[in-house]
Amino acid sequence: MPGLYLIFGQGALRFRASDPAVPGILTRQAFSEIVSQTLKQAHAEDRFAVIYAIALSEFDALADRYGQAAADTVVLRTGERLIATLRDVDSVAQLGDARFGICTAPLRHLDLETCIQMASRLQTALEEPVAINGVNIYVSASVGFCQHTRAPDSGGDAWMRAAVTALREAQHRGPSAIRAFSDQMRIAIETREEIRDDVVKALDSGQIQPWFQPQISTDTGEITGFEALARWHHPQRGILLPKDFLSAIESAGLLERLTEVMMYHTFAALKAWDGADAQVPQVGVNFTSSELRNPRLTDKVRWELDRFDLTPDRLAVEVLETVVACAPDDLITRNINALGAMGCRIDLDDFGTGHAAITSIRRFSVSRIKIDRSFVMKADRDPEQQRMISAILTMAERLEVETLAEGVETVGEHVLLAQLGCDHVQGYGIGRPMPFDQTLDWISRHTAKLADTPRFMDGKSG
Repeated sequence: MPGLYLIFGQGALRFRASDPAVPGILTRQAFSEIVSQTLKQAHAEDRFAVIYAIALSEFDALADRYGQAAADTVVLRTGERLIATLRDVDSVAQLGDARFGICTAPLRHLDLETCIQMASRLQTALEEPVAINGVNIYVSASVGFCQHTRAPDSGGDAWMRAAVTALREAQHRGPSAIRAFSDQMRIAIETREEIRDDVVKALDSGQIQPWFQPQISTDTGEITGFEALARWHHPQRGILLPKDFLSAIESAGLLERLTEVMMYHTFAALKAWDGADAQVPQVGVNFTSSELRNPRLTDKVRWELDRFDLTPDRLAVEVLETVVACAPDDLITRNINALGAMGCRIDLDDFGTGHAAITSIRRFSVSRIKIDRSFVMKADRDPEQQRMISAILTMAERLEVETLAEGVETVGEHVLLAQLGCDHVQGYGIGRPMPFDQTLDWISRHTAKLADTPRFMDGKSG
């Protein structure tokens, strides 16, 4: 209090009015006024200040597990620890149920490294366990901050928003992340918001469509299918990958709509390939966990197949191994098994990353496992990678399940996988994802060169 009095004068005392449940913590309005005054003082005295925005991760889960009273106690301890870690002249406010703001009083020197060290010190203090009724409760804290010299505008509100923007970016990076505000971050946030606004129109107008990546046999070199991968042809931003827009679709609750769009265009492509006498046995379509929970999923797939007069074996339902690993005997399990019983092929995607039990492969009637790229990378030069792939292939052979290696980029990787006995390969070394109108030319060129390509000796043929 004496420090605040010296910095801001007698008027600063009224800003210490706080929520009585969290002694010493400012209200949002009081914090906003402190921020504005600190900014003016820093500019006037050529000093430096920083705002931190801090959030406890998974606060709702904390309340569900330990009860609301315990969650409230954690928040109370968080506020107390922040106050104990900071100087008397720094200000702390509670901005939400589990979110706090800190505004430092102006300093003569405050570089980026010092700000990061301070953020780490705050984070360490908050992540110490909180003992409640003999139980240690652990929380993680994400931290975003903005130095006043990097604020995108001259006002206190803009400075606060910048710190909150940095916090959001930290939360995107996972628990216990620390991020400093930058102009690139602001642009990225604005881009995500714009994409979120555009995504509904994009799905309905045909801007989002599948691109197709070929899969070939290691034995014959013939095309054994394609995987349908979502691409957004954005009118201003060009071609966007799923990592750029999938979270926007998810937040808009449109994952099921995306699957419908992908199925429609994939089945249309299959009919077009059939009409051009191109031999494409099947196409894989990725199904999210939310779509797999749809009680009408099997009816929807059957209707779409009938609509295009296609047999179910032309569709490979791609399911992430993480989904299978976590799926209990519920609607997801019933839907996957029903699709398999219908005649659809079931591909277990990213195998080796999700810790699915071997029994899951049988429980879900998996037709093929797709070995994750992390095992394939540099396998022709790394004996440890080779041993891992061999183990997976031996297991698959015993279970009578086909195998496909993802992310094959080099001839060496391709040859090794063929020699080890992997059935199919997919990756940039085979062909990059391409829009449908390029697939016919690719199929024609690939078929023409098969006669001139030496056949790899695989493990199955000796």
